[in-house]
Amino acid sequence: MSSCLGLYIESNVIKYAKVTKDRETLKVESFGMKFYEKIGEALNQIVSETFSYNIPISVNLSEEMYNYFYMFSLLNKNDLKKAIDTEFESYCYDKKVNKNAYETRYALSNDIDDRDKIKVIHVSTNKATITKMLQTLNEYKVSTITPTGTVIANIASIKQKENIIIVNMEETTTITSIVNQKIYNVDKLEEGAGEVLSKIVTKENSYSKAYEICKNSTIYTMEGKELQDEENEYLDYIMPTLYKIVTRLQDYVTNSTIKFDKIYLTGTLSVINNIDLYFQEFFTTEKCEVLKPYFVTENIKINIKDYIEVNSAIAIGMQGLGYGIKSMNFKKPSFTDQLPDWLKLDVSLGKKDSKAKSGKKLNLSLSGKFDMTERWLTRVAAGVFMLTILYSGLAIFLNSSINDKIAETEELNKFTDAQIALADNDINRIRAKANEYDQLTNNLKDIEDQIQADMKAKGAIPNLLMSLASAIPNDVQITEINTTAGVDENGDSVQKITLKAQSKYYDELGYFKAKIQEDNILNDVTSTQGQKDGDFVKVVIEGVLP
Repeated sequence: MSSCLGLYIESNVIKYAKVTKDRETLKVESFGMKFYEKIGEALNQIVSETFSYNIPISVNLSEEMYNYFYMFSLLNKNDLKKAIDTEFESYCYDKKVNKNAYETRYALSNDIDDRDKIKVIHVSTNKATITKMLQTLNEYKVSTITPTGTVIANIASIKQKENIIIVNMEETTTITSIVNQKIYNVDKLEEGAGEVLSKIVTKENSYSKAYEICKNSTIYTMEGKELQDEENEYLDYIMPTLYKIVTRLQDYVTNSTIKFDKIYLTGTLSVINNIDLYFQEFFTTEKCEVLKPYFVTENIKINIKDYIEVNSAIAIGMQGLGYGIKSMNFKKPSFTDQLPDWLKLDVSLGKKDSKAKSGKKLNLSLSGKFDMTERWLTRVAAGVFMLTILYSGLAIFLNSSINDKIAETEELNKFTDAQIALADNDINRIRAKANEYDQLTNNLKDIEDQIQADMKAKGAIPNLLMSLASAIPNDVQITEINTTAGVDENGDSVQKITLKAQSKYYDELGYFKAKIQEDNILNDVTSTQGQKDGDFVKVVIEGVLP
């Protein structure tokens, strides 16, 4: 038979449950809540009252963050871990936080929307938070530190092909969805019992009284609103928080591609009367009910509601007994934790239980005959010595193998570097040939462009003369034609034409210029003013070949 003390620690209260496992039978031996001002004193009282000096203690993780990454299902274990670390490193870079300041764990689930991928539920928390927790519990044997969002599923009875949601309304709220008997998603909300209790405390000045007020409050459904009276004056503090939680839950269910069968309610706020009826009003196909530990049977001596208010502590205690997702334990095992049970010495034998009849003391003597305990310890010491010899031999062998592998790796690195150098030389030669080819290509293009320009210019003058012959009036004479190369405003090459013409009549020269423009013989046509020279009027007409 094994036992574990589950502790769910919040800012002002500790919920505790001592869970015992006898083969496959689970039992809650003792449980309760302790409001505190000094956490050390409260822990001592709980350990003393539950006789938990020498049993493991399991505690909740605080200030955790949940992230989700999606990976290909074909990745092996090592590649998957590297990919997850890379994703979290990218997340920390985006958030401008130090990745090394966080302790991380993760669990895997099949991606419902893509069969080729797996969903990674990634949980992280600041290492300082874990260190502070261990310092607080340094007198006790802490076995697990786990996030409540994943551990709460331990107490639920989950059937095959049944999809459920657990809403754990403690100081903050976690919404845990479970698909195909595996945790699929955890959402953390800031709204929760802490928000409600702090409002009531401002009026009552007592956390224990505020909790009792919540426990004795009753929510009236839409059909029973007329029954509400002055006894429910604190509902004004309770209902806004519940409404925020239920609307967030409703949005999650509506937007999810998963069809959920049940919604379980647990945590501090779940002890409010009719809480399940209130949530049911927001859901039509999903059944809402208060979560009861699956192994707890009805007992006339204990109100089932008393069990429910410490559900988180029960689930955490079960985690310490080996239930739940083992990879979510943020407590790193110490050297003594990794030793087999037969090698562990109970160093607390000399500690006296204040409620025990007498304390046990370890008394070793090297004189005279060995008693049973001394013989047992001698055998243990001999076993440890033999293990040390075996470990030393194994370490020497492994060290020699590692050195051989390092030498092989160095030779392989040298060979790889030589091949890389040869590859770089080949790349440089290829680049030189590519540059030479580009130069030849550019030269050929320039020659081709020049030939095309020449061909165009060669045919342009005859065409120009034919066009001018058809457009020139009888009384106009062209005395000179000149061509020059130029560049237009866009930087393109053009052929500029200069015509010198004369006539006895001004209007004939004007008609000739207009005809050149109208027939598009030349573009951008300009002309000088006519100059009288004897019997002829002379002008200079300029334009650009189209």
